[in-house]
Amino acid sequence: MAGGGARAYTEAMKHGKSDDDEPRRWRAIWISDIHLGTRDCKAAYLLDFLKRNESDVLYLVGDVIDGWRLKTSWHYWDQSHNDVVQKLLRKARKGARVILVPGNHDEALRDFAGMHFGGVEVLLEAVHVTADGRRLLVVHGDQFDGVVRHAKIVAVLGSWAYDAALRVNHWFNSGRRLFGLPYWSLSKYLKHKVKNAVEFIASFEDEMTAETRRRGLDGIVCGHIHHAEIRDAGGVLYCNDGDWVESCTALVEDFDGTLSLLDWTREREGAAPREEAAA
Repeated sequence: MAGGGARAYTEAMKHGKSDDDEPRRWRAIWISDIHLGTRDCKAAYLLDFLKRNESDVLYLVGDVIDGWRLKTSWHYWDQSHNDVVQKLLRKARKGARVILVPGNHDEALRDFAGMHFGGVEVLLEAVHVTADGRRLLVVHGDQFDGVVRHAKIVAVLGSWAYDAALRVNHWFNSGRRLFGLPYWSLSKYLKHKVKNAVEFIASFEDEMTAETRRRGLDGIVCGHIHHAEIRDAGGVLYCNDGDWVESCTALVEDFDGTLSLLDWTREREGAAPREEAAA
Protein backbone atom coordinates (compact mmCIF):
# COMPACT_ATOMS: atom_id res chain seq x y z
CA MET A 1 0.00 0.00 0.00
CA ALA A 2 1.41 3.40 -0.93
CA GLY A 3 2.24 5.83 1.86
CA GLY A 4 -0.71 8.07 0.95
CA GLY A 5 -2.98 5.03 0.84
CA ALA A 6 -1.90 3.92 4.32
CA ARG A 7 -2.56 7.39 5.73
CA ALA A 8 -5.94 7.54 4.00
CA TYR A 9 -6.87 4.17 5.46
CA THR A 10 -5.93 5.28 8.96
CA GLU A 11 -8.09 8.38 8.57
CA ALA A 12 -10.95 6.23 7.27
CA MET A 13 -10.73 4.07 10.39
CA LYS A 14 -10.81 7.13 12.64
CA HIS A 15 -13.96 8.38 10.95
CA GLY A 16 -15.66 5.01 10.93
CA LYS A 17 -15.69 4.52 7.15
CA SER A 18 -15.98 0.99 5.87
CA ASP A 19 -15.70 -0.72 2.51
CA ASP A 20 -17.66 -3.70 3.90
CA ASP A 21 -21.27 -3.02 4.88
CA GLU A 22 -21.93 -6.32 6.61
CA PRO A 23 -19.77 -7.24 9.63
CA ARG A 24 -18.61 -10.81 10.16
CA ARG A 25 -20.38 -12.70 12.91
CA TRP A 26 -18.66 -14.96 15.40
CA ARG A 27 -19.93 -17.05 18.27
CA ALA A 28 -17.33 -15.47 20.59
CA ILE A 29 -14.49 -12.95 20.44
CA TRP A 30 -11.65 -12.48 22.94
CA ILE A 31 -9.54 -9.31 23.05
CA SER A 32 -7.18 -8.06 25.75
CA ASP A 33 -4.33 -5.71 26.58
CA ILE A 34 -5.87 -2.69 24.90
CA HIS A 35 -4.17 -0.28 27.34
CA LEU A 36 -6.53 2.64 26.91
CA GLY A 37 -4.87 5.73 28.35
CA THR A 38 -1.51 5.17 26.66
CA ARG A 39 -0.06 6.57 23.47
CA ASP A 40 0.59 3.05 22.19
CA CYS A 41 -3.03 1.88 22.24
CA LYS A 42 -4.04 1.21 18.62
CA ALA A 43 -7.53 2.59 19.17
CA ALA A 44 -8.19 3.27 15.46
CA TYR A 45 -7.42 -0.34 14.54
CA LEU A 46 -9.55 -1.63 17.42
CA LEU A 47 -12.52 0.56 16.46
CA ASP A 48 -12.26 -0.74 12.91
CA PHE A 49 -12.15 -4.33 14.19
CA LEU A 50 -15.15 -3.82 16.47
CA LYS A 51 -17.13 -2.29 13.62
CA ARG A 52 -16.40 -5.14 11.22
CA ASN A 53 -16.86 -8.02 13.69
CA GLU A 54 -19.87 -8.94 15.82
CA SER A 55 -20.29 -11.80 18.29
CA ASP A 56 -22.78 -13.35 20.66
CA VAL A 57 -20.20 -13.10 23.46
CA LEU A 58 -17.33 -10.61 23.72
CA TYR A 59 -14.64 -11.27 26.33
CA LEU A 60 -12.41 -8.38 27.44
CA VAL A 61 -9.53 -10.35 28.93
CA GLY A 62 -7.85 -7.70 31.07
CA ASP A 63 -5.72 -4.57 30.80
CA VAL A 64 -8.48 -2.80 28.91
CA ILE A 65 -7.61 0.43 30.73
CA ASP A 66 -4.03 1.11 31.81
CA GLY A 67 -4.60 2.16 35.41
CA TRP A 68 -0.87 2.15 36.12
CA ARG A 69 -0.32 4.91 33.56
CA LEU A 70 -3.46 6.86 34.43
CA LYS A 71 -2.32 7.13 38.05
CA THR A 72 0.37 9.52 36.85
CA SER A 73 -1.13 11.16 33.75
CA TRP A 74 -4.30 11.38 31.65
CA HIS A 75 -2.30 12.96 28.82
CA TYR A 76 -2.91 10.17 26.30
CA TRP A 77 -6.65 9.72 26.83
CA ASP A 78 -8.07 11.18 23.62
CA GLN A 79 -11.39 10.94 21.77
CA SER A 80 -10.55 7.62 20.10
CA HIS A 81 -10.21 6.04 23.56
CA ASN A 82 -13.65 7.35 24.48
CA ASP A 83 -14.94 5.93 21.20
CA VAL A 84 -13.63 2.45 22.09
CA VAL A 85 -15.45 2.54 25.44
CA GLN A 86 -18.66 3.74 23.79
CA LYS A 87 -18.40 1.05 21.11
CA LEU A 88 -18.05 -1.69 23.73
CA LEU A 89 -21.03 -0.36 25.68
CA ARG A 90 -23.06 -0.15 22.47
CA LYS A 91 -22.39 -3.83 21.75
CA ALA A 92 -23.76 -4.70 25.19
CA ARG A 93 -26.86 -2.57 24.59
CA LYS A 94 -27.44 -4.29 21.25
CA GLY A 95 -27.57 -7.71 22.90
CA ALA A 96 -24.04 -9.09 22.99
CA ARG A 97 -22.92 -10.56 26.30
CA VAL A 98 -19.84 -8.50 27.20
CA ILE A 99 -17.66 -9.96 29.96
CA LEU A 100 -14.72 -8.09 31.47
CA VAL A 101 -12.04 -10.16 33.25
CA PRO A 102 -9.69 -7.54 34.77
CA GLY A 103 -5.91 -7.75 34.49
CA ASN A 104 -3.06 -6.31 36.52
CA HIS A 105 -3.23 -2.88 34.86
CA ASP A 106 -6.95 -2.53 35.64
CA GLU A 107 -6.87 -4.62 38.82
CA ALA A 108 -9.00 -2.09 40.73
CA LEU A 109 -11.98 -3.45 38.79
CA ARG A 110 -11.56 -6.81 40.56
CA ASP A 111 -13.23 -5.25 43.59
CA PHE A 112 -16.43 -5.07 41.51
CA ALA A 113 -16.53 -8.73 40.44
CA GLY A 114 -20.11 -9.91 40.01
CA MET A 115 -21.40 -6.45 39.14
CA HIS A 116 -22.61 -4.97 35.84
CA PHE A 117 -21.69 -1.58 34.41
CA GLY A 118 -23.60 -0.43 31.36
CA GLY A 119 -24.37 -4.05 30.53
CA VAL A 120 -20.73 -5.13 30.94
CA GLU A 121 -20.34 -8.02 33.40
CA VAL A 122 -17.21 -8.04 35.59
CA LEU A 123 -15.83 -11.46 36.55
CA LEU A 124 -12.54 -12.55 38.09
CA GLU A 125 -12.47 -15.43 35.59
CA ALA A 126 -14.89 -17.30 33.36
CA VAL A 127 -15.34 -20.72 31.80
CA HIS A 128 -16.39 -20.60 28.16
CA VAL A 129 -17.98 -23.67 26.56
CA THR A 130 -17.33 -23.83 22.82
CA ALA A 131 -19.90 -24.96 20.28
CA ASP A 132 -18.20 -28.37 20.16
CA GLY A 133 -18.26 -28.76 23.96
CA ARG A 134 -14.74 -27.80 25.03
CA ARG A 135 -14.45 -25.96 28.35
CA LEU A 136 -11.98 -23.07 28.31
CA LEU A 137 -10.78 -21.12 31.34
CA VAL A 138 -10.75 -17.38 30.58
CA VAL A 139 -8.34 -15.38 32.75
CA HIS A 140 -5.95 -12.48 32.15
CA GLY A 141 -2.90 -14.41 33.33
CA ASP A 142 -1.03 -12.08 35.68
CA GLN A 143 -1.91 -14.47 38.51
CA PHE A 144 0.61 -16.87 36.93
CA ASP A 145 3.36 -14.25 36.51
CA GLY A 146 5.79 -14.54 39.42
CA VAL A 147 7.16 -11.04 38.92
CA VAL A 148 3.70 -9.46 39.13
CA ARG A 149 2.75 -11.60 42.14
CA HIS A 150 5.89 -11.20 44.24
CA ALA A 151 7.79 -8.12 42.98
CA LYS A 152 5.29 -5.40 42.06
CA ILE A 153 7.99 -2.70 41.88
CA VAL A 154 10.02 -4.78 39.43
CA ALA A 155 6.87 -5.35 37.39
CA VAL A 156 6.18 -1.61 37.23
CA LEU A 157 9.77 -0.87 36.20
CA GLY A 158 9.53 -3.58 33.57
CA SER A 159 6.33 -1.99 32.29
CA TRP A 160 8.09 1.35 31.88
CA ALA A 161 10.97 -0.32 30.01
CA TYR A 162 8.44 -1.98 27.73
CA ASP A 163 6.80 1.41 27.14
CA ALA A 164 10.20 2.80 26.11
CA ALA A 165 10.53 0.01 23.54
CA LEU A 166 7.09 0.93 22.23
CA ARG A 167 8.22 4.58 21.85
CA VAL A 168 11.01 3.35 19.57
CA ASN A 169 8.47 1.21 17.76
CA HIS A 170 6.27 4.28 17.15
CA TRP A 171 9.02 6.28 15.46
CA PHE A 172 10.27 3.22 13.58
CA ASN A 173 6.84 2.75 12.03
CA SER A 174 6.52 6.45 11.27
CA GLY A 175 9.62 6.01 9.12
CA ARG A 176 8.17 2.92 7.45
CA ARG A 177 5.03 4.84 6.48
CA LEU A 178 7.15 7.47 4.72
CA PHE A 179 8.31 4.69 2.39
CA GLY A 180 4.84 3.23 1.92
CA LEU A 181 5.54 0.19 4.10
CA PRO A 182 2.86 -1.41 6.32
CA TYR A 183 2.97 -1.51 10.11
CA TRP A 184 5.52 -3.94 11.57
CA SER A 185 6.26 -4.29 15.28
CA LEU A 186 9.96 -3.79 15.96
CA SER A 187 9.36 -4.05 19.72
CA LYS A 188 7.61 -7.40 19.27
CA TYR A 189 10.48 -8.68 17.11
CA LEU A 190 13.11 -7.61 19.63
CA LYS A 191 11.16 -9.08 22.54
CA HIS A 192 11.04 -12.51 20.94
CA LYS A 193 14.74 -12.39 20.10
CA VAL A 194 15.80 -11.77 23.69
CA LYS A 195 16.60 -15.06 25.42
CA ASN A 196 15.14 -14.13 28.81
CA ALA A 197 11.90 -12.93 27.25
CA VAL A 198 11.53 -16.16 25.29
CA GLU A 199 12.15 -18.20 28.44
CA PHE A 200 9.63 -16.11 30.38
CA ILE A 201 6.93 -16.68 27.74
CA ALA A 202 7.58 -20.43 27.78
CA SER A 203 7.45 -20.54 31.60
CA PHE A 204 4.25 -18.49 31.67
CA GLU A 205 2.55 -20.80 29.15
CA ASP A 206 3.63 -23.86 31.15
CA GLU A 207 2.12 -22.40 34.33
CA MET A 208 -1.14 -21.62 32.57
CA THR A 209 -1.55 -25.05 31.01
CA ALA A 210 -0.65 -26.80 34.29
CA GLU A 211 -3.41 -24.89 36.10
CA THR A 212 -5.89 -25.73 33.34
CA ARG A 213 -4.99 -29.41 33.57
CA ARG A 214 -5.30 -29.29 37.38
CA ARG A 215 -8.87 -27.97 37.06
CA GLY A 216 -9.82 -30.66 34.57
CA LEU A 217 -10.62 -28.18 31.80
CA ASP A 218 -9.88 -28.55 28.10
CA GLY A 219 -8.07 -25.30 27.47
CA ILE A 220 -7.30 -21.74 28.52
CA VAL A 221 -7.65 -18.30 26.96
CA CYS A 222 -5.48 -15.52 28.36
CA GLY A 223 -3.63 -12.32 27.54
CA HIS A 224 -1.00 -10.48 29.65
CA ILE A 225 2.22 -11.34 27.76
CA HIS A 226 1.23 -9.72 24.43
CA HIS A 227 2.06 -12.86 22.46
CA ALA A 228 -0.80 -14.23 20.35
CA GLU A 229 -0.75 -17.99 19.98
CA ILE A 230 -2.88 -21.11 19.66
CA ARG A 231 -1.24 -24.45 20.36
CA ASP A 232 -1.77 -27.85 21.91
CA ALA A 233 0.24 -28.22 25.11
CA GLY A 234 0.19 -31.87 26.08
CA GLY A 235 -3.53 -32.23 25.50
CA VAL A 236 -4.44 -28.77 26.84
CA LEU A 237 -5.41 -26.08 24.33
CA TYR A 238 -3.45 -22.89 25.05
CA CYS A 239 -4.81 -19.69 23.49
CA ASN A 240 -3.44 -16.18 23.95
CA ASP A 241 -5.39 -13.45 22.19
CA GLY A 242 -2.43 -11.05 21.94
CA ASP A 243 -2.82 -7.30 22.38
CA TRP A 244 -3.77 -3.95 20.82
CA VAL A 245 -0.50 -2.09 21.31
CA GLU A 246 1.77 -4.28 19.16
CA SER A 247 0.13 -7.10 17.24
CA CYS A 248 -3.54 -5.99 17.08
CA THR A 249 -4.88 -9.54 17.33
CA ALA A 250 -8.08 -11.19 18.50
CA LEU A 251 -9.15 -14.75 19.16
CA VAL A 252 -12.45 -15.72 17.54
CA GLU A 253 -14.75 -18.75 17.71
CA ASP A 254 -16.82 -19.73 14.70
CA PHE A 255 -20.24 -21.31 15.11
CA ASP A 256 -18.84 -24.83 14.76
CA GLY A 257 -16.38 -24.28 17.64
CA THR A 258 -13.32 -23.55 15.49
CA LEU A 259 -10.91 -21.12 17.17
CA SER A 260 -8.69 -18.80 15.13
CA LEU A 261 -6.44 -15.80 15.58
CA LEU A 262 -7.09 -12.69 13.49
CA ASP A 263 -4.18 -10.33 12.89
CA TRP A 264 -5.93 -7.06 12.15
CA THR A 265 -2.90 -5.11 10.92
CA ARG A 266 -2.21 -7.75 8.28
CA GLU A 267 -5.85 -8.07 7.33
CA ARG A 268 -6.53 -4.37 6.96
CA GLU A 269 -3.26 -3.42 5.25
CA GLY A 270 -3.59 -5.82 2.35
CA ALA A 271 -1.81 -8.97 3.54
CA ALA A 272 -3.61 -12.24 4.22
CA PRO A 273 -5.10 -12.41 7.73
CA ARG A 274 -3.34 -14.72 10.14
CA GLU A 275 -5.96 -17.29 11.04
CA GLU A 276 -3.33 -19.23 12.94
CA ALA A 277 -3.47 -22.82 14.11
CA ALA A 278 -7.24 -23.14 13.93
CA ALA A 279 -8.28 -25.47 16.72
